[in-house]
Amino acid sequence: MAPESKAMSGAQRAAVLLLSLGEEDAAMVLKHLDARDVQVVGTAMAALKTVTREQANQVLEYFAKELDDQSPLGVGTEEYVRKVLINALGESKAGNLIDRILMGRSTKGLASLKWMESRAIAELVGQEHPQIIALILAHLEADQSAEVIGYLPARTRSDVVMRIATLDGVQPEALRELDEIMERQFSGNSSKLRSTSIGGLKAAANILNNMETVRENELLGSIRSTDAALGDRIEELMFTFEDLAEIDDRSMQTLLREVQTPRLVVALKGSEPAVRDKFFANMSQRAADMLRDDLEVAAPVRLSEVDAAQKEILAAARKLAEAGTITLGGNEEMV
Repeated sequence: MAPESKAMSGAQRAAVLLLSLGEEDAAMVLKHLDARDVQVVGTAMAALKTVTREQANQVLEYFAKELDDQSPLGVGTEEYVRKVLINALGESKAGNLIDRILMGRSTKGLASLKWMESRAIAELVGQEHPQIIALILAHLEADQSAEVIGYLPARTRSDVVMRIATLDGVQPEALRELDEIMERQFSGNSSKLRSTSIGGLKAAANILNNMETVRENELLGSIRSTDAALGDRIEELMFTFEDLAEIDDRSMQTLLREVQTPRLVVALKGSEPAVRDKFFANMSQRAADMLRDDLEVAAPVRLSEVDAAQKEILAAARKLAEAGTITLGGNEEMV
C-alpha cells in the first residue's frame, strides 16, 4: 500500500507531484533542479510502483498548505499559488493543476467527479436519466467521459452521446441544481460552476475519439440508426488515424518528433498505404528505409495493440493541434 503523505519524505512527495503532472510538465519542473536533486527525485519516482488518486490528493493538499504558510503578507493565498504555478509551468499547462489545488480540496459537486475512478462515476450516475448523465459527462475531460461511457449499460451509451452532441447552453440555475444533487451524493459543500457552455458536437466527437475503435464504431453506428444526420455531423468533427494522410508536411514532421519509433511501427501495421506513405515522405531517406525494414520484420500484433498505438499518436496530434503547433485541417488553400 502506498504511504500516506505525512509518512513520506520530501523526495517522495515531490515524486508523487511530478508523476501527477504528466511527462511534459514534470520535465519542465525537473529542468530547473540541479543534477543532484534530479537524481534524488528521479530515484524516488522510479521506486513508486503506483500513485493512487488518494495519495495524489494528499500530496497536493500538503503542497498547497506549504504555499499557504509561505505566502507573503498582503498577498492573497489563491492568487499567490496561481502565480507561482503559472510562472513555473506556463498559463495553459498550469491551468489543470491550479484547478486541482485551489478547487479540488473543497470541491464536492460536479467538479469532484474529476477525482473519481471512471467505474465509480458510472455506478454513481448509471441509474440517472440519460440527459442528466450527458450533463455530468460534458463537464469531464473527453478521455474520462469515454471511460465512463464504457462502463454504462449498452442501451444507454449512444443515447448519452447523442444528448451530449445536442447540448447547447445550459441555464446557470439548472447547473446549480445539478451541482446540488451531486453535492448531496457526497454530503459536502458546493463549488462554483464557472461555465455554462458545455457539450455540443465537438464534445461528442472528442469523447468518441478517445474510445477504442470497435466501441467508437459501434456507438457511431447506433447514433446513425437513430439520427443519421447527427451521426454524420459528429463524424465530420472526428479525426482518425487515416486522416493523418491529409495533414500538411510541416505538421507531420512536428508530429514525428513526438512519436517513438516502436509505437509508430505498431500503429502502421494496420494502416492504409496512404498513411504509411505520408510518414515515409516526411522522414529522411535513411529513417524511412529503416522504418520499412522494421515493418517487414515486425512480429504479428493484436488489432487491439494496433488500435492503442494509433490512439496514442492521435492523442499526441490533438495535443499539438490544441497548442497551435500543428494543423489537423489538411492542406487547405492559403490566401
